[in-house]
Amino acid sequence: MAVLTLKGSEIKTFPEILRDFASYTVVIKGNSEKTACEYLLDLRTFFRYLKVRGQTDDLTRVDFEQISIKDLTLADCAAVQSDDIIRYMMFIGTDFGNKNNARLRKMSSLRAFYHYLYTKKHLIDHDPTDGVDSPKKGKSLPKYLTEAEAVHLLEAVRSDTESQTQTRDFAMIALFLNTGIRLAELVGLDLTSFDRDLSRMKVKGKGNKERVVYLNDMSRRALEDYLRVRLDPEYVHTSDNAFFLSGRETRISPKTVQWVVQKYLHLAGLGGRGLSVHKLRHTAATLMYQSGEVDIRVLKDIFFFNDTATTEIYTHLVDENMQEAMNKNPLSNLHIKKNQ
Repeated sequence: MAVLTLKGSEIKTFPEILRDFASYTVVIKGNSEKTACEYLLDLRTFFRYLKVRGQTDDLTRVDFEQISIKDLTLADCAAVQSDDIIRYMMFIGTDFGNKNNARLRKMSSLRAFYHYLYTKKHLIDHDPTDGVDSPKKGKSLPKYLTEAEAVHLLEAVRSDTESQTQTRDFAMIALFLNTGIRLAELVGLDLTSFDRDLSRMKVKGKGNKERVVYLNDMSRRALEDYLRVRLDPEYVHTSDNAFFLSGRETRISPKTVQWVVQKYLHLAGLGGRGLSVHKLRHTAATLMYQSGEVDIRVLKDIFFFNDTATTEIYTHLVDENMQEAMNKNPLSNLHIKKNQ
């Protein structure tokens, strides 16, 4: 089994047909294990719904977590009709309170699964997702730091002179804010990921796709400072090739990086706003675009966004700023009466 990041004991609760599908998405399609796990969890919710539908008038009283789908068969999957999916989508929207984006993701999981059964494996004679409309994707503006707040966050790290990992922590946060790399990409960095002059680095993104990220002056300075410690045998004794190390001199974990970011967000007075590591990625993209010197197509390439729609989120942020600037024009509230 090539998958999964779910615990082994939980994987065993899924029927073989779903586990085979999850393996296919990772091994053949090149999706991440995280994506495969999301597919499994979404599909489990759907087949749990089908199992108890009709047994009670109020499904909100059903404890879905206690429903096993281990006995799900190919015949059960083949029996699903478009109407079953439509009713399910209505159920999770009204009774489960799923918003458009959550329902869109669940619909995508169903489409991927039935495309696999019908088109790729030829195990069923129809695809019940055909003709079923997908919910519209909700457009929400991402949370991000302003330029002043980003500077304040970096200053908070530099001011923490009592921290033994200050140089490492500053380098990590500087990379997030300057390059917009993802958490998994930062954790996966090796000493060999960088050019000799620290002008570029190679990262592995979603689906293990490798890309080159260029480094600006601030990123290089932060990395140079950290490397003096990282490569000093007086402080580091491991032969591990990982670039960012934990206190135990092993590759730093995503959880530790998240903890470090939250620590300094709070020290900078920016806690409690729902900010996270991923929001630092949004910050990098937003600040680049707000500079007025980065074309939207270049932004798409830098951040490896999957589609232009994702990139266009940042144009909405700038649109808001432009509207605010217009409103601040001193002539904005001027009223000149017409000649009678």
